Amino acid sequence: MKNIKYIVILLSGIFAINSCDTKDLDLTNPNELSPETYFKTEAQVQASVNAAYAHLQTRGLYGRHIFFSLDNMSQENKGNPQLEGNKRPFLNFTFDASNDIIQYYWESCFLGISRANFVLDNEATIKALPVSVLSVEKKNKFLGEAHFLRAYYYFLLVNRWGDLPIYTKQTIVGAARSPKADVYKLIIEDFDFASKNLLADSAEQNGRATKEAAFAYLGKVLLYQKRYDEALAAFNKVTGYSLESNFYNNFMDETEHGPESIFEIEYDEKLGTGDKWGSDTGGTGSAEATFRGQEYGNLGWYNVYPHDNLLDEYESGDKRFAETFYVPGSVYNKGASVMTASNFSTSEGNRRAGWKKYQNYYKRTDENQDSSINFKVMRYSDVLLMKAECENQRTGGSQAAAIAYIKQVRDRAGLTTSIAANKDAVFKAIVHERKVELAGEQVRFDDIMRWGLASTELAGTGFVAGKHELWPIPNRETSSNPNIGPNNPNW
Repeated sequence: MKNIKYIVILLSGIFAINSCDTKDLDLTNPNELSPETYFKTEAQVQASVNAAYAHLQTRGLYGRHIFFSLDNMSQENKGNPQLEGNKRPFLNFTFDASNDIIQYYWESCFLGISRANFVLDNEATIKALPVSVLSVEKKNKFLGEAHFLRAYYYFLLVNRWGDLPIYTKQTIVGAARSPKADVYKLIIEDFDFASKNLLADSAEQNGRATKEAAFAYLGKVLLYQKRYDEALAAFNKVTGYSLESNFYNNFMDETEHGPESIFEIEYDEKLGTGDKWGSDTGGTGSAEATFRGQEYGNLGWYNVYPHDNLLDEYESGDKRFAETFYVPGSVYNKGASVMTASNFSTSEGNRRAGWKKYQNYYKRTDENQDSSINFKVMRYSDVLLMKAECENQRTGGSQAAAIAYIKQVRDRAGLTTSIAANKDAVFKAIVHERKVELAGEQVRFDDIMRWGLASTELAGTGFVAGKHELWPIPNRETSSNPNIGPNNPNW
């Protein structure tokens, strides 16, 4: 069930802010808010928090560009002839600082950070509200959401750029870059605060950050820092979840917020899509749809298709293959239609497969520009595989425990598990499982980078070691911020 809607509020001369209304919660009219009356009611506090979510929906992030850039760099995709010129360079690492996808990613994240900081700048005012207006629990949880979202945006940024300007106030102009270690320190502090103040999943509205989501991301950040014991301790606090019995439930409209879902980016085309083409960075219009279905759909624009290397990674009998990809003979449209070879035809010939994850073909005959399917950006299977990695890598860890976590994921896929109980064998199994379990979910490139596997996994793609681990700072930032300093190495 859908729960979040983003709509526009203009605060006279301050900034454009997106509120979210919901189907389950009545709010006062957000257009009644003004700088003079702000932070006087629960609805106003909530509206300011909701604004920080909106930039996740932009075309610069999950509306359109993030899945192209990361799936293309990881070589999970190959490009069909019609793939647009700003997206193709991520396949062969020929992008540069002028690429608008890089610019929109940067700006969407920093504008989201500004929205989160607007809430945190007013922490004293929020805390001073009488408990008759806003309970202590809700004050803490709203502040926790702001900390969570700031950390989430910075995590998206630090993986692409490393050293970054650190903004802890609403203004996001003119700062110099701080070392990556300092950025991670802020991210960890924010997720830690969120984990102590957010509501549990069972008590929170769908679509909002929860205590468990904060622990999951805290663990992920610590894992990326190779702080395995601390990461495992955080992951062990992600409780109350289980794997979906049907893997494909994770990627359909009607089964969102299921037992495996820890954090989702919300979309609902019924709530308004009029600003989708104008939502590169701003989050200031009605953009309640993602282009993911149309862009990847083999009956839609079919701009990309699954790389042979990815298709070949699946073992015989792995149920996930048929739930991740369409191939000739696949059934769709509620079982009434069958894919044929011609459905995978391009001017360069037929393709082996098309993407099924996040496609709407399961219930209809075609795609369009409006898809309501949420992005599950943190699933319990991901947590299980990260726990396995922690156990395998930490001093005194248990390979047997790691294998048990991997086995849970493989059992659902209908596969037997036979892994030698040594560190190298378990690591190899984790690399494989993450590749097939999380295909097309924008995690593999970061996995390749943090594991140091680029020389093998990206060989022959145009990837240059010492350069392409990071993106260049976009031209618009370097031209407008005199303090930003030198660009990343070799850019």
